[in-house]
Amino acid sequence: VQLVESGGGAVQPGGSLRLSCAPSGYTYSSYCMGWFRQAPGKEREGVASINSAGGSTYAQPLVGRGSVSRDNAKNTLYLQMSSLRPDDTAIYYCALTPMEGSTCVRPYKSWGQGTQVTVS
Repeated sequence: VQLVESGGGAVQPGGSLRLSCAPSGYTYSSYCMGWFRQAPGKEREGVASINSAGGSTYAQPLVGRGSVSRDNAKNTLYLQMSSLRPDDTAIYYCALTPMEGSTCVRPYKSWGQGTQVTVS
């Protein structure tokens, strides 16, 4: 399984970014895809996820400021972030894992290499 993130970069506070993730090589019939981030000196944290049925969840850091979506035709996962703050600065990772029943298998099985987001 390969996951390739793109769309990171430098943005001013209050700005917006859209991250993309293109997965390949997976065969799960049901799965979860998530966005995680790791800031310097901090542990990695989940920010949003979406499953193959279209259900999405958001963690506190991006509640009200983020939107996760999936374009099935392009086989691409997106994370739209707005009202960005300096404390959103981090490496953002895309991850994929199968579902068991209605639950995402944790820890996530496959990870991308990450894309840097810098807000300053």
